[in-house]
Amino acid sequence: NFTALLYTIKFEDMNHQAMGFMKKNWFLIGLFCAILLAHVEPRIGKKGGILMPEITIKYFAVSLIFLNSGLSLKTEELKHAISQVHLHTFIQMFTLVFVPVFMQFIAIVMMNHNLLNDMLINGFIIVSCMPPPVSSAVILTKAVGGNDAGAIFNSALGSFLGIFVSPSLILMTLGLIGDVPFVKIFAQLCGTVVLPIAIGQYLRPKIIDWMERTKPPFGTIASVTLLLIIYSAFCDTFSNADISIPHSELLTVLFFVIVIQLTLLYLVFTVTQSSWCNFSRPDTVCAMYCATHKSLTLGIPMLKIMYSGDPALSFITIPLLMYHPCQIVIGGILAPQLKAWMLEHSQNMPI
Repeated sequence: NFTALLYTIKFEDMNHQAMGFMKKNWFLIGLFCAILLAHVEPRIGKKGGILMPEITIKYFAVSLIFLNSGLSLKTEELKHAISQVHLHTFIQMFTLVFVPVFMQFIAIVMMNHNLLNDMLINGFIIVSCMPPPVSSAVILTKAVGGNDAGAIFNSALGSFLGIFVSPSLILMTLGLIGDVPFVKIFAQLCGTVVLPIAIGQYLRPKIIDWMERTKPPFGTIASVTLLLIIYSAFCDTFSNADISIPHSELLTVLFFVIVIQLTLLYLVFTVTQSSWCNFSRPDTVCAMYCATHKSLTLGIPMLKIMYSGDPALSFITIPLLMYHPCQIVIGGILAPQLKAWMLEHSQNMPI
């Protein structure tokens, strides 16, 4: 009986530890479950599938993220974030100037060593010309405890700049041109980013008492929405019939995507924490996600217009299709470490 009691206590202890691990790392577990489900049955979440991501993700999910941010963000924090010119300048210059230049050098290395075909290499150059995404960088920054107000501002600013800058960069680097529907993209960004934030900020003072009493799980809502976006992104990737290149080349693309992202994250972290920039830790987290992430939502429609009728389209989009989900996975894996880094700083601050 005593032995049985010991086994029962040990089992309960292990069960408690397992539950604690799952509770602490639920987002990472959900991340890999979302990828696995997308691989098993991609038809549900792909464009045109049962989930209808072209409506539910593109409009409702993204709008929910920014309505959520508008409700949870203090107006004073948003005003302060807008005034952080040094942070915005660094992020926009890094993502729209440094990254394209850096990618040119990577492309030269790929060409000189015949690592990939020219169309895939051009795809990497195009990835570098894309603006920051409007959702993943904001959610990950908020989940870690970084400067989410700065992330919101830079995601919106980068997306608006990208409407004009990205086609110009592609033209300069690859010599391509096309008619990009600036007004349509601008209107979509206003409807899914600016308007929900404005509504959230308008409603916040009216329901502030209710929010303080009930403590709505804004962070959890944002994280679950991000998992839905990840699931849909991987459904599109796994169901893409146009990806008919050798597995060795796909693995090479994946390898370079991961190496490039980790290199950019390391560079942003090192530079922003140096004496030259001396950013606060919340600002560094914001810069790491906003300056290194690239937008699939704006990128794919833009490329479909610029490469209309070009058979190379299915090849040049592969790096972007792989970059987008990888940046979320890597960002999610790094989130617990960055959160611990942020917590360590807050604990060491004098009271």
